[in-house]
Amino acid sequence: MRRFLRPGHDPVRERLKRDLFQFNKTVEHGFPHQPSALGYSPFLRLMAIGTRSGAIKLYGAPGVEFMGLHEENNTVMQIHFIPDQCQLVTLLDDNSLHLWSLKQHGGASELREEHRFTLKGPPGSPPSVTQVTAVLPHSSREVLYLGTESGNIFVVELPSFQVLEDRTITPEAVLQRIPEDNCNRRSCELVEALREHPKNPDQILIGYSRALIVLWDLQNNKAIHHFLGSQQLENLYWQRDGSKFISCHYDGSYTQWPVSSDNRQSEPLENTVPYGPFPCKAISKIYWQTTKNGLPYIIFQGGMPRASYGDRHSISVIHGSQQTAFDFTSRVIDFFIIFSSDPAADFDDPSALVVLAEEELVVIDLKSAGWPAVQPPYLASLHCSAITCSHHVSNIPLKLWERIISAGSKQNIHYSSMPWPIDGGTNIAPDPPQRDLLLTGHEDGTVRFWDASGVCLHLLYKLSTVRVFLTDADPNDNMNTLGEDEWPPLRKVGTFDPYSDDPRLGIQKIYLCKYSGYLAVAGTAGQMLVMELNDEDAEHVVDHAEADLLQDQEGYRWKGHEKLKTRDGPVRFEAGFQPFVLVQCQPPAVVTSLALHSEWKLVAFGTSHGFGLFDHQQKRLVFVKCTLHPSDQLALEGPLSRVKSLKKSLRQSFRRIRRSRVSSRKRRGGGGNASEVQEANAKFDQDALQEMELAPVQRKIEARSAEDSFTGFVRTLYFADTFLRDSSRHCPSLWAGTNGGTVYAFCLRVPPAERRMDEPVRAEQAKEIQLMHRAPVVGILVLDGRSTPLPEPLEVAHDLSKSPDMQSSHQLLVVSEEQFKVFTLPKVSSKLKLKLTALEGCRVRKVTVANFGSCKTDDYSENDLAVLTNLGDIQIISLPFLKLQIRYPCIRKEDVSGIASCVFTKYGQGFYLISPSEFERFSLSTKWLVEPRCIVDMPEVTSNNHVHNKSGTENAARKS
Repeated sequence: MRRFLRPGHDPVRERLKRDLFQFNKTVEHGFPHQPSALGYSPFLRLMAIGTRSGAIKLYGAPGVEFMGLHEENNTVMQIHFIPDQCQLVTLLDDNSLHLWSLKQHGGASELREEHRFTLKGPPGSPPSVTQVTAVLPHSSREVLYLGTESGNIFVVELPSFQVLEDRTITPEAVLQRIPEDNCNRRSCELVEALREHPKNPDQILIGYSRALIVLWDLQNNKAIHHFLGSQQLENLYWQRDGSKFISCHYDGSYTQWPVSSDNRQSEPLENTVPYGPFPCKAISKIYWQTTKNGLPYIIFQGGMPRASYGDRHSISVIHGSQQTAFDFTSRVIDFFIIFSSDPAADFDDPSALVVLAEEELVVIDLKSAGWPAVQPPYLASLHCSAITCSHHVSNIPLKLWERIISAGSKQNIHYSSMPWPIDGGTNIAPDPPQRDLLLTGHEDGTVRFWDASGVCLHLLYKLSTVRVFLTDADPNDNMNTLGEDEWPPLRKVGTFDPYSDDPRLGIQKIYLCKYSGYLAVAGTAGQMLVMELNDEDAEHVVDHAEADLLQDQEGYRWKGHEKLKTRDGPVRFEAGFQPFVLVQCQPPAVVTSLALHSEWKLVAFGTSHGFGLFDHQQKRLVFVKCTLHPSDQLALEGPLSRVKSLKKSLRQSFRRIRRSRVSSRKRRGGGGNASEVQEANAKFDQDALQEMELAPVQRKIEARSAEDSFTGFVRTLYFADTFLRDSSRHCPSLWAGTNGGTVYAFCLRVPPAERRMDEPVRAEQAKEIQLMHRAPVVGILVLDGRSTPLPEPLEVAHDLSKSPDMQSSHQLLVVSEEQFKVFTLPKVSSKLKLKLTALEGCRVRKVTVANFGSCKTDDYSENDLAVLTNLGDIQIISLPFLKLQIRYPCIRKEDVSGIASCVFTKYGQGFYLISPSEFERFSLSTKWLVEPRCIVDMPEVTSNNHVHNKSGTENAARKS
C-alpha cells in the first residue's frame, strides 16, 4: 500500500489534523447592515429584523439568536409573526411571501424556510393589482389577508399559500356598501393598513390611502361602518377594548374614531395635530396604550414641523403632561411597544418602547421616571464611530476583568436598570470557558472594550483619549440638556454618531497587557499614549515626550497634517484607563506598529519614517531609528495629501509610456534587417514560454527595487529575550520589520529592578537583515530551544506558561508577504524557507501564532501559524517545519476591508468586518467554538395548522 500513498502523506497526522482543525463561521456580532423591517411576537417574546440583502435575524433572551437568508437576496419589506405560533411571514420587495418556522433539530431550535409564494393576478393585468402593501395574519392562524396597491384584499390560506378567490374583498364590493354621496368623490386606491378587531375576529378594519376606512364583516362579507377622513391615511391602531381606533395622517395629525353599533357612518371624536399649527411631517405609525391611572400613552413616529425639523428622525411619547420627542441620529425603520399580552387584562400597561433605527437599536424604559434608555445585551452599534483597528486579548485574569467592568458600570449610571424585555427562548449553549476581550479603536479617538467570551458581544467599558488634546468640541458638553421652554421637546438618544471632530484623533494601534493592566494606544497624528488602570477618578498632568524620527536626515519636509495640540496643566480623568505619558512622533504620521513589554516597562512604536523605543517607567526616550530611503518622498506626504502623489504617479506613468514608444520607434527606424527582428521576436517568444511553463509550479518573483515607495514603513515590532550577540548569553532585544524587507535587531540593556529608576535603558543595533526579494515584513517570531514561541511578558511570572528553553539554540522566523524564512540565532544563517507567493500566487496579510487543542483528548495541543492571505484564504502552517496543514476559504478576495480588518485570537478563532457595523466570528479549532445554541418551546399545534411542505423545497437556512 505504501506506493499508493502520496509523498508526505501520513495517515496518523491526517487523523490528528481532523482532531485539531475545523473551519466554521459561527456568529455575526454587532448591528445588521442596512436593516429594512422589524417584527415582534408577544407570544414568543422574540424580535425579528430583516435587511436589504435578504437576511432575517431573530433575537430573544441574551444568547438566543437565529439567522436565515432568502435565496433571492431581495430587500425584506415586512415581517409578521403568525399569532401564537413559532412561525413568521416575510414580504420581499419582489412581492414574494416566505413562510419561516422554528423547528427543533438535534436538541436545539433552527430557523427554516418552509414555503414561498408570489401573488399573481389575471393574465394581462398590471402589477399594481397584486403588489402587496399590507399583510394581516389572522388570529385563526389559518389565513393571511393581503392588501394591494389596487385596493383589492386577497385571502391566502396557510400554510399552503393557496389563494381563496371567493373570499377576495374588491374595491367595488366595498364602495357598493357605502352611500353614493361619499363614494362618488373618492376611490379606494391602495390599502395602507389592515387591523383585526381586538374583541371580534370576524371583523377587520381596512384603511385606504385616500382616508376611507371601512370596518368589514368577514362572515357576511359586508361593510358594517365606514369612516371618512380629510387627510391621506398613513396607519391605524385599535384601542384594547375595541370601542375606538386611531388613524394617523400625512399632515402630521391623528384622529380618534368611535365604533358604535347603531351608526353606519361615524364622525371623529377628536382630531389632533401635536406639533401644529404649522405644516408637519406625516405620522407614519401610532400606538394608543391604556393604563390603570386613566392617562393613555400616545406614541407615534414623525409629526415634526416640516420647516424647522423636517430632517429629524423622531418618535414622540405623550403621557398626560409629559411629552418627549426622542431624536435619533439615523432614520427610524420601525418600532413596537412591549405591553401586557394577556387577553384577560383590562389595560395595555406599556413597559418599553423598542426602536429600530438604520444604524442602531434603542430601547426606552416607559416604567421609570424620565424614560431612560435600556442598554441592549446584543445588537451593539459597533460603528457608532467608524472602526479603525481591532485588538483581541484571550483569557483575561478575573481581577482585571472585574476592574474593567467596575469602570464601565460608572459610565452606565444613566441607563435604566430594567431587565432586558425581549426575553424569549432559552440559551442552552455551555458557559464560555474563559474571559475574552475585543478592543476596537475608533475614528473619534475612543477605544471600546467588548466582552467577546460568548455569543453576545457586550460593551463593558469605553475609553476616550480626547481629553488629552485640544479639540473644537468640549468633552463636558451635554447634548441631551433641554431648555425648560424648548419646543418641540427633543431629546437625543442612541450612541450612533458618525461625525468625528478631528480625523487625527483616530486610533490606529492598540496593545493591552492583561497581567500588568498597562495599555498603549496610538493614533493617526503620530500620538502614542501609555495608560494604566485606576479604580478612581483622578486629576494629573500627562507627561509629554517628542520622538524626532528624521533627526539624522536633511532636506526632508513633512507635507501632511499637523500634530494635535495638547492641554496644559492637570487633566481630570474618569475611573478606568488613565494616560500618564504621551509620546509624539515627528513628523506626525500615522503610527503603523506598536509593541509593549510591561515587564521591562518599554514600549516601541513605528511609523512610515522609522521607529523608536520609549521607557515609560523613567519617561525617557531610549532611541529612534530612521528607516526612510532617500527616494521615499511619498512617506512625507501623509494620508491627507495623497491626491498630489496620485497625480504625480499618473504623470510618471504617462512619461514612461511616451519614452517606451519613442524608444520602440527608434529601434524600428534603426535600419536593422528582417532576420535580426525575427531573431529578437523568437527570443522574446522563448522567454515568454519559459515563464508560462514556470507558472503552474512556481511563479517567478522579481526582487523589488530599493527605490520603491514606502520602503521605510515599519510593519511590525517584536520584543524577545534571546541570543543576539553570541550563543552563551541571552539578552533583551527589539526587532523591527519594514515594508522594504529589512529586519533590524537591537540589543537592550535593562537595569535590574533595584536600579531600574537610577540607570537608563541602553540600546545598540546588533543586526540588520535584508531579504533578497525585499517583500514587506509582516511578522517576526523567536522560537526557543524546544521550537516553541517565546511566552508573553509576565506570562511565566504568573505561572501561566513554562519558562522558555535557554539551553539550546533559538531560531528566528521572519514572515514577509511572500515567504516564511527560519534563521538560526545568533548567526542569522538561513535554515528553512516556505515560498508562499511563488507556490500559491498569494500574499500574506495577517499572521499570528495560535494554539490548537485536540477535541479528543485534553493532553495534546500544538502551536501553529494562522495566516490570512490577500485572496481571503486562511492557511494553517506548522511550527517549526513550515508545512502547510490545511487551507480554508474565508473572506471574498474582493472584500479588501474585510481582509484588512481581520484579527486572530490566541486559540484559533477570528473576527473580521462583513460590514461597517458587523463582525463575522469564525473558528479554525475543533475545541474552541463559540456559536448560538438555543431552544424556543413549541406550543401545541392543531391539525389544521400543521406546517407541511407541498413544493418540496426546504431551504434550510443555516443555523447562525
